[in-house]
Amino acid sequence: MSVSVPALDTRTVTALVKDATAAPSLHNAQPWRFRFLHATGVVELYADAQRSLPQADPQGRALHISCGAALFTLRVAAVHAGREPQVTLLPDRTRPDLLATVGLSAPAAPADGLAALYPAIARRHTSRLPFADTPIPSAVRDSLRDAALREHAELVFPGPWHVRMLLDLTQDAAWREALAPERTEELAHWTHRGADAASDDGIPDYAFGPRRRGGGAPVRDFSAGGRTADLGTADFERVPQLALLGTADDRPYDWLRAGQALQHVLLTATAHELVASLTTQALEWQDLRWAARDPLTSMGYVQAAIRLGYGPMGPRSPRRPVRDVLEVV
Repeated sequence: MSVSVPALDTRTVTALVKDATAAPSLHNAQPWRFRFLHATGVVELYADAQRSLPQADPQGRALHISCGAALFTLRVAAVHAGREPQVTLLPDRTRPDLLATVGLSAPAAPADGLAALYPAIARRHTSRLPFADTPIPSAVRDSLRDAALREHAELVFPGPWHVRMLLDLTQDAAWREALAPERTEELAHWTHRGADAASDDGIPDYAFGPRRRGGGAPVRDFSAGGRTADLGTADFERVPQLALLGTADDRPYDWLRAGQALQHVLLTATAHELVASLTTQALEWQDLRWAARDPLTSMGYVQAAIRLGYGPMGPRSPRRPVRDVLEVV
């Protein structure tokens, strides 16, 4: 007996897109737009160039990764709703802002395991708080590696010498940023303090996290150059547990793959009661990004650096309302 699903309607698409927008993005810029083609039951994903970060992300790599993360979240929500997402990446070379089309007219495959990740969508938040020094079990690490592999990416947990090098690269990037007014101005645009913290995008001051008093965690200081809520200081983990996610090539197609892999890893980590934050500073400088790769692995290009561990869940960052990101035609 063939199984069918009801025709896709605006109410269902609105719910799916709302879930998709829970994905992480650099500085919480949320650089995505969705378009629902009612006649065909297809959802299109577009890059929102007005939300690009020309200083931190001149190539648009982070923008594509962010949109890839939203795409994967849409896939999880669709399977949870009983629909099999049929994804085509970069379907039209003449329209580079059209990043993907997603057909949602087929029933979900019974063996598709993505639905199990659905509860993690609402629970996953970036945590800029201290993590415990408790090691991540090898079985959990294997699960995270498999999540990346399923999206055609690679996840590695660097050894001690490589972690020290990554921390040095992050510090180097922080110094460079402090000496680049155009960078600090861009960051200030996406960080909100006081009454401005009620904005529906960017990083509000309540999510900055405490200043680091001790420990080795690579935590970005979002409060630099401005007054902020007093979140105090704290001792972070002594030896941070970092993971590098990468791809063999470094094109827009690979960035979209990396974004899907990143969100697959983050939702899997959340399902295992881990918390995470992204360590992007070194990857925002082309020479430092190249130095971040481990020459002992087959990884061609580092696309994301993830700090993982056990600890408190970070506060929920704001999200734009669906009406601002979804067009129905």
